[in-house]
Amino acid sequence: MALTAVRGALGFLTRIPVGRREGEWKAFSGSTWTFPLVGYLVGALVALPVLSPAFAPVPGPTVALGFVVAVYAVTGITHLDGVADLGDAAVVHGDVDERRRVMHDSALGVGGTVALVVVVLGLATAALGLVEVGSARNRLLTAAGIVIAAEVGAKAATATLVCVGDAAHEGLGSALTGESSSRGALPVLTLAAPVALLGWPLVAPGIAALGAALATAAILGRWATRRLGGVSGDVLGATNELARVAALHAGVIAWTLS
Repeated sequence: MALTAVRGALGFLTRIPVGRREGEWKAFSGSTWTFPLVGYLVGALVALPVLSPAFAPVPGPTVALGFVVAVYAVTGITHLDGVADLGDAAVVHGDVDERRRVMHDSALGVGGTVALVVVVLGLATAALGLVEVGSARNRLLTAAGIVIAAEVGAKAATATLVCVGDAAHEGLGSALTGESSSRGALPVLTLAAPVALLGWPLVAPGIAALGAALATAAILGRWATRRLGGVSGDVLGATNELARVAALHAGVIAWTLS
């Protein structure tokens, strides 16, 4: 059952061609602890462009572009839809029903466009910062560790929101939150905590990345409860994307100050 749940998590959270069957989805939907495990794998894969300057004189901007491409080649762009929908809802001066209506509208508005630009630009600039600091200190492995910490943090943040959040309506959000409880957050955080040690002997960047990701989930969860009536699939997708960006920049800042 555990292996089936992990396969389901891979199928839902990545573009890796496994875990797409109904039984694997059901096993995954009640196993939030699989989120950070997938984060370790995804983080290791998308960190490869950040390591490339160690083997060839690759310009920083090229590495940044390669990092963005790697993130969405591995994870897909489904979660970006949540970013766009929340961006559109955030600029609506209306009630909960009006915000939900805007989120279900397939047209992309100004708020959604700005949100998407911020996320993609945030990924690229974070990668550029990692390469610059890593190359200056000859510690690109530490840079890769921060990438992994950010990915694990983003997945742990999303899973924690699944555990403690209440669904806004029937849909993907309710399919996940309905199968989980607040007790499920403990194994999620337990599995995510060791990621802070990947930059050893420096632990501040990893701690900062993980903390920033969880803080992002807390902020979005509170905002969604007040403005949308609860957590939805769009909220969970946006949490994953925004937590990743926040974690990467927090990791870079902590590393720069270390």
